[in-house]
Amino acid sequence: MRFVIVTGLSGTGKTQALRCFEDLGYFCMDNFPPTLLPKFAELSFYNNGELNKIALVMDTRSGVFFEDFYSALDYLKEQAYQYQVLYLEADDDALVKRFKESKRNHPLSQDGRIIDGISKEREILAKVIGRDDNLIRIDTSNTSIWDLRQQIIELFDKNLDEKQFKITIISFGFKNGIPSDSDLVFDVRFLPNPFYVKELRNLSGNDDEVRKYVESFEECKIFFIKLKDFLKFLMPNYIKEGKNQLIISIGCTGGRHRSVSIANKLAEDLKVESYLVSLLHRDIEVNK
Repeated sequence: MRFVIVTGLSGTGKTQALRCFEDLGYFCMDNFPPTLLPKFAELSFYNNGELNKIALVMDTRSGVFFEDFYSALDYLKEQAYQYQVLYLEADDDALVKRFKESKRNHPLSQDGRIIDGISKEREILAKVIGRDDNLIRIDTSNTSIWDLRQQIIELFDKNLDEKQFKITIISFGFKNGIPSDSDLVFDVRFLPNPFYVKELRNLSGNDDEVRKYVESFEECKIFFIKLKDFLKFLMPNYIKEGKNQLIISIGCTGGRHRSVSIANKLAEDLKVESYLVSLLHRDIEVNK
């Protein structure tokens, strides 16, 4: 079981960091009271291994409970739990700007002055820095949300690469509407339609006769080469920007012949390259 304790100054991006950990498969909780950590760790340990990656945000919002932050870390160390502390920080100018833009008060600013709250929080958190060998510091002063996400992926999920990139391929018919969750949509209605071939009309793109017919045209061969080349360029860049899944929709008129054939071929090729691929033929039975 692995714990990541996210802490640091208010306004440094802890919420965005937690969302990234959630995308990486961590069980996540925000504003977690440190005093509850020993009991929570015990319950998690005996949960049949279902919670093996946990990310918790512990910060000064917990008020007096934050006093137990250091004893909570000592407990993890004594029990030999794997853990790391991710400390997010930023300079005063960046923090003041963020609070003003969000029109929110600093949680420790009783008199309404943001800078006073920042100063008080720095004092409270001063002991965190340099206390633990498992501490990782990230300065988010000039860091975008996507840059922060990429740093977290590199630090906490080094195995995330193209082979773990989840791809869903959907065949569909334009007459029934484009899948609303599509990232990329390709229209293959330029290919000859097997519907107008008497022997193929009642078959589908899952049948060899239809597939051979669709793939026999030079336009199909050229399209597929260009499609694969396009995806080969796109996917590493999607991953670089923190995207962990891609939904590719391929449409024809009814969603029964051409789109199914192309979707099947694309899924097979990507699986050969060890990508995680799922395939859905949305409209294959609609116009049967």
